[in-house]
Amino acid sequence: MASHVELLAPPTGPRPGVEGSVPVPARVVRIAPAGRWPKVDLRELWSARDMLGFLVWRDVKVRYAQTVLGAGWAVIQPLMAMVVFTVIFGRFARIPSEGVPYAVFALAALVPWAYFAGALNGAASSLLSNRGLLTKIYFPRLVIPLAPAFAGLVDFAIAFVVLLLVLAGHGFVPSPWALVVLPLSLLIAMMTAVGVGSWLSALNVQYRDVKQITPFLVQLWMYASPIVYPLSLVPGELRTVYALNPMVGVIAGFRSVLLAREAPPWPELLVALLSSSAVLVAGTLFFRGTERTFADVA
Repeated sequence: MASHVELLAPPTGPRPGVEGSVPVPARVVRIAPAGRWPKVDLRELWSARDMLGFLVWRDVKVRYAQTVLGAGWAVIQPLMAMVVFTVIFGRFARIPSEGVPYAVFALAALVPWAYFAGALNGAASSLLSNRGLLTKIYFPRLVIPLAPAFAGLVDFAIAFVVLLLVLAGHGFVPSPWALVVLPLSLLIAMMTAVGVGSWLSALNVQYRDVKQITPFLVQLWMYASPIVYPLSLVPGELRTVYALNPMVGVIAGFRSVLLAREAPPWPELLVALLSSSAVLVAGTLFFRGTERTFADVA
């Protein structure tokens, strides 16, 4: 059942039966039923940071275990997608790329998208992948969908270095705003992946159809984001509604500062930050409200 942890204060007096002993702090943990309304205990999550680190390190190692190319897959996947998109959408469909070579235009969006898609897919299947842990020990269950989001940062860092090399080869110098916009955009992508992933992972425990729906959802989401086409193609009167998709602000933010073609899209970034925050809160609360059934049906 859903529960919360109370950290009780350590004893303050000397140890019984030991004369002149020095008080020894003790960390007492009480696992009690959760309240009527679900909540996210940030102190409990922080206390489980070692568990999170273990899951992240395990995910990174398992991802490249017994592979020939290893971390090279973090580079190959966005590069191959860039080639396919350039041929189909850049050459055949003649989709505009705002005066930028289409390959660079696509890669600047594919790198953050690859991180988001990987984190979302990993979070959605995380509970079933870790079902053995659910019935053995107590720890905050939110650590499980959080782990893929942090593990994916390794792949993102590798792919981002390649992206910078490609940009340099085409003569692009990132804007100084990159120091602000890129971390903010990455945070928005992470919050969205964790929020939606928490929701899907909780549903996936009871309804295994979610496993089949998730790849289709991610594919639809990709075409609903300005990856193969520029944001300028979206009519101005629909721009705010379109920006409710948090990945719109993420991709537009990456392109604006990496290609240095225009000022950062602050309105889209603000809407993306608000919508991703709402998704994160709703997803984690739904996860907490349903976690009492995880051990029974996983």
